[in-house]
This record gives sequence, C-alpha cells and structure tokens, in this order.
Amino acid sequence: MPVIEQSVEIAAPADLVFSVARNVEAFPTFMSDLQSLTVLESSDDGLRTVTEWVGIIQAFKMKIRWTQEDHWDVNALRDDFRMLQGDMDRMEGFWQFTAVDTDHTRFDSNVDYDLNVPMVGPMVKGLVKKLMTENLQTTLNAIKKRAEELAV
Repeated sequence: MPVIEQSVEIAAPADLVFSVARNVEAFPTFMSDLQSLTVLESSDDGLRTVTEWVGIIQAFKMKIRWTQEDHWDVNALRDDFRMLQGDMDRMEGFWQFTAVDTDHTRFDSNVDYDLNVPMVGPMVKGLVKKLMTENLQTTLNAIKKRAEELAV
C-alpha cells in the first residue's frame, strides 16, 4: 500500500489556504489535470462533502474517476478524505494546513492508496506511484498558486 507524503510552503495565511482548499468546486478552473469535480452531497454545515472527480493523466491521455468523502475540520484546518468508489481499489488520506507564521502556511498532504492490477509487475506499480506523486504535487502547487494570488 503506497503512501505519498508531500508538503509545500505557501506565502498566505492558513485560513486563506484552507478556504481555497475547501472550495473544491473551483478546482477545475485552475487545475489543468482535473476535467471536472461535482459536489454530490454536502452537510448543512459544509463540513462533510461527497464529490465526484474526473482527472486526466496527461502522459497517457487517460481519465481516472472516483467519488470521495471529505470531512473538513475548521478548527484543526484539516481535511480527512477517503474514496467511496472509483478506478483505484482504495484511496484515503488527509490534508493538513499549519500556520508557519501569520503570512505563511505549510500544506501537508498524505495519501495512502491501493491499485491492484492482475499481472502488473513492480515496474508498472512504480510508474503508477510516480504518476500519482506528480499529480498530487500538481494539486498542491495549484492550491499554493491560487492562495498566493488571493493573498496579495
């Protein structure tokens, strides 16, 4: 079960970065590898959402789909998520937003996933992990760019 851990420092206040991350409906407007994102359910307080994602793996010109449940903790500035269904066997993890100081935030991402394809060797699994890592880093960088644009 590969785990991908990534971090990026963002020149914006933690509350702003968390707000950008929670506005998932806007992701397709500033993330080129995301074709669509649809909110299927949202609790009255907006702290639990179920969303449907269609991503694009540019290297293979292929789409990947999944439905995800998120639990947003406004006090801890954290999102815990898990895949409910989709093209992977399992995916879950968290995003944590930590104030470094009043104008800087560390955005930590931790994703644990399984993708079992019969007859696939270690080389292909390594390629899948590389592509997942690149895709997740692109997501972090897109949120960083958006938050820094809004912070000025």
